[in-house]
Amino acid sequence: MPKTIKPKVYLIVFFLSGLVQSFIMPVVKAQWPERPITLVVMYAPGGGTDTVLRTIAGEMSNATGWRINVVNRPGASGTLATNYVLNRPSNGYTLLGSSSFGKFARISGASDSKTWRDWYFMQAATNLASWAVRPDSPYKTFNDVILAAKNSPGDLTISTSGSGGLWHEMAASVAKAAGIELRYVPYGSGQAATLAGLNAEVDIAGGGVHEHIQFINSGDLIPLQQTGASDIVTSNGEVMPSLATFLPEIRQQLPPNGSYDVGIRRDTPIEIVRQIQEAFLTAVNSEVFRAVAEQQRLFIDVKVGEEADRRAAELESITATMFQELEIPGARSADELELPDADEFNEWWPPEDYQPLPL
Repeated sequence: MPKTIKPKVYLIVFFLSGLVQSFIMPVVKAQWPERPITLVVMYAPGGGTDTVLRTIAGEMSNATGWRINVVNRPGASGTLATNYVLNRPSNGYTLLGSSSFGKFARISGASDSKTWRDWYFMQAATNLASWAVRPDSPYKTFNDVILAAKNSPGDLTISTSGSGGLWHEMAASVAKAAGIELRYVPYGSGQAATLAGLNAEVDIAGGGVHEHIQFINSGDLIPLQQTGASDIVTSNGEVMPSLATFLPEIRQQLPPNGSYDVGIRRDTPIEIVRQIQEAFLTAVNSEVFRAVAEQQRLFIDVKVGEEADRRAAELESITATMFQELEIPGARSADELELPDADEFNEWWPPEDYQPLPL
């Protein structure tokens, strides 16, 4: 006759089953992400930064199955987006889609966060600056601009992506190298700066090669110069001349550039940072991203870990030093940012408060 299981045994089995589930459930709940991730892009929709970062987000999603929503918070050369993400919980659900490691927020005095202490950035690619004009412009070459600007210092206008932003910095650097003074007109993005040139709101359209090239191919803009070390020939055979063609003495300094990167709060749990970095690396090595980079004339230049930390701090040092020389209003000096001047950076890095992430 079969033995019956006593009620006490049922209770023990039930208790043990619940105990096992209590250990299993936290593991299941710990799976990340449990909800959509938000990538906050610091410039307006449709610009070069937005296009590149949306591509990265899309490829990260394709590789992992994560849902990544992209939102734009333009303004103050990236400061609005930077401070927004910095004030969100450090759980990996809010990422910063940035240009040049978001350096302008701190240099402008709008944020006190340090790239090597408060952020972890991953660089995907770099870009080149471009100047262009409408076909009906009186200036047909870069030399025409130099001559006109020297005859009327400060009269010629050039559009930028924002006061103190990347294309402002690049335009000021080129103007300084050429020995001319321009008037810088800020817009919300590189795309908006390009459209300002197309609409004759300014004498010169500032921006990036990737933002100008389609309009140069269509004949709506005439290229004056770009900051690559050699000429660029577009798919339609149009030549975008290198700045070194006109200023050969600065060839060794080219190409000055900006970058496209994704930032995470540095105090995010390291397991989550590792997952995000793995997805990022898969995205920037995808065929889709490579095709976009080629189309936009970007240079894929991936930096992660300490290499990215170092580059982020170095760009801040270079820009702070340059802005001080150019007397950009409101810009903090390298000393105020607890950074060395650009020519002393190699001896300074790494700073005492720097700790690389254990990736």
